[in-house]
Amino acid sequence: MNRKNIFRTMAVAAMTTLVMTSCNQSAPKVDSKSDTGKVAAGELKIAFIEVDSIMTQYKFCKDFSEILQKKGQNIQNTLAAKQQQLQAAGANFQQKLQQNAYTREQAEGIQANLQKQAVDLEALNQRLSNEFQTETEKYNTALRDSIQHFLAKYNKDKKFGLILSKAGDNILYADKAYDITNEVIAGLNKAYKTPPAAKKETEKKK
Repeated sequence: MNRKNIFRTMAVAAMTTLVMTSCNQSAPKVDSKSDTGKVAAGELKIAFIEVDSIMTQYKFCKDFSEILQKKGQNIQNTLAAKQQQLQAAGANFQQKLQQNAYTREQAEGIQANLQKQAVDLEALNQRLSNEFQTETEKYNTALRDSIQHFLAKYNKDKKFGLILSKAGDNILYADKAYDITNEVIAGLNKAYKTPPAAKKETEKKK
């Protein structure tokens, strides 16, 4: 469960909506009665935001990447420990079976128990994986909402007609004059409140 990949996906998902539409407060309305409904090129204000910078500099991403990383590591540790226990029990069973230490009924009972433990472990794996996915999706939604909420207020004054998300080379060329990344990150971080879970992790590191 790679921290960077998780939050790169989150950041891209959160910003993708911004590519599709302009901010609500300044979205150009198309008059159904108009012949063209087009905005002249000179009237359209455009800006872009670097997704990678959001991911690495927005405190929300930093805090929750650590929370998810710890949760993911705990899941891996739990499953690994149970897997080792099951393997040890299976190896012990095979050894004693070769030594004729069990009656047929005892061997069948132990084998059935080991099989049940294997099934239970697989079910636990599935359940914990689903919980982790749900948790990630929750943070993804919160990230997207926080960005959109901020941009809705930010754009009341800026009045951009279109705000693009720039990730890697998805935009072939972008003049830095249209880059509002630092402004947006500063605003996001100013509005962000560190959640209790993240505060606890920070205190533990001190």
